[in-house]
Amino acid sequence: MPRTVVIKGRVVGPSTVELERPLPERTREVDVVARIADQNGGRLSDYLRSLPPGTRSKEDIDRQIRQERDAWS
Repeated sequence: MPRTVVIKGRVVGPSTVELERPLPERTREVDVVARIADQNGGRLSDYLRSLPPGTRSKEDIDRQIRQERDAWS
């Protein structure tokens, strides 16, 4: 049964990838699935922190959540 090992790497040529660590011993063939990393190097958390603060109060949000929950019953 095939097993999956995730190893980060970087593209060093049109068909060449340099891995951050070696593959498991006796590895002869692999299937490569490339998940393209964010080209800007940004993270979602950084983006969210960059957004302006909201205008709703905690009480307003809690009231809306309470109303939604009450509608479930």
